Amino acid sequence: MKGLDEARKLYEDFGRELLHRRFPTFEARIAVGLAGRGSECFGFDDALSRDHDFEPGFCLWLTDADDLRIGEALAEAYRELPIRRAGARSRLGEVNRGVRRIGFFYRRAIGSERAPKDWREWLNLPSWALAEATNGEVFRDDLGEFSAIRETLLHGMPEDVRRKKLAARLIAMAQSGQYNYGRCLRHGEEGAAMLALADFVRECCGAIYLLNRAHMPYYKWALRGMERLPLLGEMREALSFLLTAENDEAGQELKRGVVEDVCAGVIRVLREQGLSAGAWDYLEPHAFAVQETIGDPALRGLHIMEG
Repeated sequence: MKGLDEARKLYEDFGRELLHRRFPTFEARIAVGLAGRGSECFGFDDALSRDHDFEPGFCLWLTDADDLRIGEALAEAYRELPIRRAGARSRLGEVNRGVRRIGFFYRRAIGSERAPKDWREWLNLPSWALAEATNGEVFRDDLGEFSAIRETLLHGMPEDVRRKKLAARLIAMAQSGQYNYGRCLRHGEEGAAMLALADFVRECCGAIYLLNRAHMPYYKWALRGMERLPLLGEMREALSFLLTAENDEAGQELKRGVVEDVCAGVIRVLREQGLSAGAWDYLEPHAFAVQETIGDPALRGLHIMEG
């Protein structure tokens, strides 16, 4: 059973009754779900995922005021649930289950207890942090305070910021994949060529998530998450090929073709979304075209690679 399904079952079987019986006054004020760090929060977990930093369970999110009133008692009650707690812990691992303040959850994920207020704050937030703050599932949130922040992080990024981040990804794709990969090979620098190709894949993943208006997760889940994207999600296999195929002479030729095919797919979606009307095959002018569509002059005036 997937960790998210297990969390939901534990809540339905035991947690719901516990809250109703022991905290009836606060039952409707407690947000319940599973979100945050860990592959299980993205639904990417498997049997191997349980070898460290994994614990069955769910999250109970409280306002600051409610935490002062019932936080300790609720945490004690949660520890009484029939949850098997086992597994190794890494030095950086911290299981995020049980009782947490709403503000603590978001501060840990995005560095702030609230959603961004302006484009500067949005621009400086990495996609993996936004993905971590909005993954998983909320089982119940009658009060709505936890979900209000979550909803803003999921869907509230200003369009100008999306375009600025996208322009930065596009020009990085052009430089690393369409230009520097082949140039490094001609210099006889195969290691540098592979680094350029890896940069291309990472930046392309970022661009595809932005075209889907989605947040790209931590790098090891970026390709996996593409299978859920309606636009260009099928590029996952091509991008994996660039990283895993042989880099002999025949492989290099194939990879150049795959890079161009991937870029052509991205350009097609740029045109469909009205972000660029150019007929160029090279992504660099498309990047500048996207930046020119940004309405805010201060944001539009930033360096093309910023974002």
